[in-house]
Amino acid sequence: MKKNKISKNWINKQRRDIYVRQSKVDGYRARSAYKLIEIDEKFKIFKGGLSVIDIGAAPGSWSQYALKAAKSGKLISVDLKKMEPIGNSVQIQGDFTEEKTQEEIKKNINGNVDVVMSDMAVDTTGIKNIDSIQTGELCKEAMFFAKDLMKDNGYFISKIFMGGTFNEIVAEGKKYFKEVKVFKPKSSRKDSKESFIICRKIR
Repeated sequence: MKKNKISKNWINKQRRDIYVRQSKVDGYRARSAYKLIEIDEKFKIFKGGLSVIDIGAAPGSWSQYALKAAKSGKLISVDLKKMEPIGNSVQIQGDFTEEKTQEEIKKNINGNVDVVMSDMAVDTTGIKNIDSIQTGELCKEAMFFAKDLMKDNGYFISKIFMGGTFNEIVAEGKKYFKEVKVFKPKSSRKDSKESFIICRKIR
C-alpha cells in the first residue's frame, strides 16, 4: 500500500512538473536537460566543434543537448545502461569506475577533450549523508579521470550533493583546476540536495 502511494505521488509530481512537460515539447529524453542548459547559459561552455565526454549519460538528455550545442564536435556517451542512439555520437556501455571502460573511452579520443561532464549519482538510499558520500566518490573519480584528458582551458561539470563530502570535493577541484564554481540550477527539484561543480582551466 505504501509503495503504491509513493508511486502515485511520483506520477502526480511528474504531471505537475513544468520541466517534464517542456522536455516532451522540446524532444529531450528527460527533464535533466534543462539543468545542463542552465549551466551552459550561466558559464557559456558549449560552442561549435567541441569534443565532449558524457559520463552516466542515460537516458541521454545531456548528450542530446551537448550534440546540438557542440554541432560538428565529437561526443562520447558512457553509461551502465544501453541507450537509444543519439546522432553520430560514440556510445560505450559499461561501468565507468572500471578500468576497461575508461580504456575504451581513451581509445575513442583523438587528442585532449574540451568538456567532461557527469550527471552520475548512486541509487539513493534516502539517507542523505550516505547518498552524498557515495555520489561524491563518483564525482571524485570522474574528476580524477577528466583532469588527464582535458585541454588546458577545458571544463569539468559534475553533479555533487550537499553533505559530508561537499567541502572535500570543492577542495579537490581547486587542487586540479584554477576556476571552481558551484551552481544549483532552478530546474533542480527544490527538495533535492544536488548542485553542480563547474571546474575550468587545468593547473
